[in-house]
Amino acid sequence: MAFAEYDVVIRRDAMSVYNYLMDPGHLPLWRDGVRSVELLSGAAGAKGAVYRQTVAGPGGRPVAADFEIVEARPGAEIQYQVIAGPARPHGGYYLSTEGPGTRVRFALNCEPKGFLARLSNPLRRRMKAEVGQLDRLKSILEHMPAAE
Repeated sequence: MAFAEYDVVIRRDAMSVYNYLMDPGHLPLWRDGVRSVELLSGAAGAKGAVYRQTVAGPGGRPVAADFEIVEARPGAEIQYQVIAGPARPHGGYYLSTEGPGTRVRFALNCEPKGFLARLSNPLRRRMKAEVGQLDRLKSILEHMPAAE
């Protein structure tokens, strides 16, 4: 099993952070490797919504990494399950108020099968790099004008 997590404190209220994260169209802005995301079925930003996501694979080739929102608690938690592609991690964003900001923890868990099981160390490194991109999210959100 491969697991990675990382957290940051963002100087924004929890609902602002949650709303930004619940719009998967923002993913290419802060997650390196995400090329495009579009809603396939369900209500946008709600539990059960399924998104078509294309990510950069080996050699930059596009790879499907479609996902479903499996848990959505406003201002507190978003969990998703990748349902297409070679690696199918379960991931989540966990939010908690900390002073005037919000602590965001991004966690990924993957049980590789088949040929990916032999690549657990590279998969772990990739997942660690993925969750570490929260620093980019923090920078984007803290430089955006506050909602009125």
